[in-house]
Amino acid sequence: MANTDSVRVRVFSLNCWGIRYLSKHCPQRYAMIGDMLSKEEHDLVLLQEVWSEKDYLSLKKKLCCSHPHSHYFKSGVIGSGLAIFSKHRIHDTFLYRYSLNGYPYMAHHGDWFGGKAVGMAVINIGKLTANVYVTHLHAEYCRDKDSYLPHRVVQAWELQQFIRHTSAGADVVILGGDLNMHPQDLGNRLLRAYTGLRDSYVETAKFDGCEDGITLIADNPFISKKELVPFENGIRIDYILFKGSSKLDIHCDSMSTTKGSVPNHPFPYSDHEALTSELRLDPHAPAETGSDGQSKDQECAAGKGAELVDILTEARTEVKVGLHCAESMRYTATRTGVMGLALLILELAIAAVPWLALGAEQPFPRTSFYLLAALCFAILLTTFLLYIFYTMELKSLQGAEDQMRLAIGSLQEKLRGFPLAQPHNAQRKPPEGEEPSAFDPEE
Repeated sequence: MANTDSVRVRVFSLNCWGIRYLSKHCPQRYAMIGDMLSKEEHDLVLLQEVWSEKDYLSLKKKLCCSHPHSHYFKSGVIGSGLAIFSKHRIHDTFLYRYSLNGYPYMAHHGDWFGGKAVGMAVINIGKLTANVYVTHLHAEYCRDKDSYLPHRVVQAWELQQFIRHTSAGADVVILGGDLNMHPQDLGNRLLRAYTGLRDSYVETAKFDGCEDGITLIADNPFISKKELVPFENGIRIDYILFKGSSKLDIHCDSMSTTKGSVPNHPFPYSDHEALTSELRLDPHAPAETGSDGQSKDQECAAGKGAELVDILTEARTEVKVGLHCAESMRYTATRTGVMGLALLILELAIAAVPWLALGAEQPFPRTSFYLLAALCFAILLTTFLLYIFYTMELKSLQGAEDQMRLAIGSLQEKLRGFPLAQPHNAQRKPPEGEEPSAFDPEE
């Protein structure tokens, strides 16, 4: 039975696939999305891939009555694509851009130019403070040979850090977005285990939507079935996650997804399916636990700690694989640059022949000489830029690997029952029956 003080919150999340001039039927689909959102009674709307600010402003104008408060997160060359619309006032916002986000020379994928990030909004829902997050992680283009996996793992690591360090004072935490990870993928397990976030699809009491909650379905006309191999029916990569606090219980009463086609329209809202979760927030007083409850809590914490160590070890191994690849690519760029420099020096030496030997003619045609020089300069410039990029990638991977190593050590100390840290001047009492040592600090 629901508490009389319960607060209900409807959360909507959708990857809009809004690439102007490239995404199919983009203006018409934005009009459909705006019409639907203005009719539905969503408290929070979390959108991804709203790449054009003009499209955001168009939605803002259409939703000015139903969702008077909104924010668009700007990042990268073409923006982060993240936007939040809310019935409740937004008091504060912040954007954190992930340190790794693909490669600039993979222009056909486009992730690097998008400036993938996580956006946060602090919203008051009644007397409760909600930290609402919206994010979009790097895409997985090939399941078998996923060269972006280390980047996505680091993004998941940075996402959980950002959520943990910014949500300490929040009564409720809600995260929505396109994580580009299957439910049991490494980054997903790392995010949920470390933050304690719960999956709406797993926790819901009632579900209405695509089978297994999939959000990329084979029947969507914007989806190529080749992209879903080996998952013929589709995959679940979009999520609404949540957690409460010591003052608040949170439950998912129902969840639904769109099912591809939209009534009275020739095409769906997007290549992704939209998610809607109905959350119930029940305030409560902190419960007092006896000795039996404390022992059970300790056992539960030990089990979660052991699971976290395993997940972190796996994540650290994947980051090390990324480190090895980045070092190899930087070495290749350096070697190519040295070859280009040697070729340029050789060409300059040949060019100096007419000045060193009076009357000698230039051994190469002038046009070929200039073309070869341009090629040498292009090689040097490209390899120099690649060297800088791979060095930055190495630094980010090394930083994440160091943080994971420290986290594993801390968790292992907790599991062994050792104190995490003791200050140098901590006062220590001698064992019973012994006199205080002359080296012990005075009381």
